Amino acid sequence: MNRLLTVLAAGAPLAAAVYLPTASAAPQRSSGHPTFSCATASVQAPAGTEVESVTAVSQGGGTVHGSGGLGGTVTDVPAYCEVTVTVTHPGADDHAEVRTWLPVHGWNGRLQALGGSAYAAGDNGTGLAAAVKNGYAATTTDAGVGDVVDVGWALNSKGRVNTALLKNFASRSQHEASVVGKQVVDDVYGRSAAYSYFNGCSTGGRQGYMEAQRYPDDYDGILANAPAINWDEFEVATLWPQVVMNNERTFPSSCEFKAFTDAAVKACDSLDGATDGLVDDPSRCDFDPRRLIGTKVVCEGRELTLSAADAGVVRKIWDGPHATSGKKLWSGVPVGADLSGLAHITDPDENGDVKGDPFAVPQYWVATWLKKQPSFDVSTLTYRRFTQLFRQSEAEYDRIIGTDDPDLSAYRDSGGKLLSWHGLADQYIPGQGTVDYREQVQRTMGGAERVDDFYRLFLAPGTVHCGLNKGDGTTDDLGALRTWVEHGKAPETLSATLINSSGQSVARDLCSYPRVSRHTGHGAPADAVGFRCVSPPRR
Repeated sequence: MNRLLTVLAAGAPLAAAVYLPTASAAPQRSSGHPTFSCATASVQAPAGTEVESVTAVSQGGGTVHGSGGLGGTVTDVPAYCEVTVTVTHPGADDHAEVRTWLPVHGWNGRLQALGGSAYAAGDNGTGLAAAVKNGYAATTTDAGVGDVVDVGWALNSKGRVNTALLKNFASRSQHEASVVGKQVVDDVYGRSAAYSYFNGCSTGGRQGYMEAQRYPDDYDGILANAPAINWDEFEVATLWPQVVMNNERTFPSSCEFKAFTDAAVKACDSLDGATDGLVDDPSRCDFDPRRLIGTKVVCEGRELTLSAADAGVVRKIWDGPHATSGKKLWSGVPVGADLSGLAHITDPDENGDVKGDPFAVPQYWVATWLKKQPSFDVSTLTYRRFTQLFRQSEAEYDRIIGTDDPDLSAYRDSGGKLLSWHGLADQYIPGQGTVDYREQVQRTMGGAERVDDFYRLFLAPGTVHCGLNKGDGTTDDLGALRTWVEHGKAPETLSATLINSSGQSVARDLCSYPRVSRHTGHGAPADAVGFRCVSPPRR
């Protein structure tokens, strides 16, 4: 539990870094409109809901502390009006809050909706504060569920899945937040937002894709990063490293895992033409972990020898989950990513023994939504039972939370723009899932060039989960999306600062998929000038 909070909270206090004002994101609207009124707004209930309550509170700003397990702090927040609207779906006994924060002065004429993280459907306050600090009116919803590691809402009193709350979490509450947030903006400012944007990573990224697929008229622009799309499949798939260790009865330490990762990065570093501490395309890295069998490593002062069993575990984790028939089910942890994220183990007990310590998000999904037994021990899963649960999750939940519809024609026709980036060293959500979805969209909608008109994907080498907004790297992704939406200039590249395997900052222009970055042979490896975007090699 504590490890999950540490992982998720690593970047939460830095949310403001994503939205710091830049030349492309400077406020464009005058402030303090004469009709501004922080009073109880008039809200018409979104279709299928009833409004239970509406409150409006004037907030002085200053320092905002994020709620829940993520915490976080944003300072120097200007005064804002906080409007909270609670809605319910008749017969569902749910109560979903939509919170909208509206800056008293300096509103830039735009609405920014904020997605959630893990099992939290919305923002905990830091994203709202950062958005207000940068001139946006901002909105988010809790969907009537809980905090990031709270899944107590999943089952009803009879031990059955609470389908109403799962639907809220999966899709409909995000749409209702858009409807409510826009009404609140219109009522408080006396005019509508000129542009509306959705912004999310991980769970928030999945929500962004769901918006594009099911509610194409909600937002002019959607920023959906490291998206947890194909939730019903990948959540089970990310238990694979634990299943492998338990079934092979081999539990490498994080230090031993790092030895394999470092060796792979070193072997595949130069594939893009430069030795820069970054693996540009993990799928092209064919490093065989068996090459390290017999290698000695020093871990916490002890010399250890990497075994054939260790190499076998790493090979299976990189290769990804397979059915007992041998059919590949999902992508593995990418080469270059921290293997101990999903293959974490406990500290040694008094006898020196360790066991698997599964990441809580997939553990909860399998135990609660699939087994309907919150106390179920996932360490008992055999390869055969893992395959069965993967298929069960697809069958029961794809239509609710799958987020894999490749037909984005309605979003395209609405004039909307969808921008995503995904880290190629994402230790929790393999970027290949996002690549596969983009490929499906291209096949469905006439090829890469046509899809580029409204949907662009950028892959970030060496970047961890949500890493470009968690202090491990930076990019002005929202500024690029705004320029695309408001001025029609599509981003050919996304300028970013990445962190390589040595912890050094490296400048890169991320290429719009399917193009890849290659070094020209001129310029320093840490300088973006020495790279250019080219068509990928055929395989």
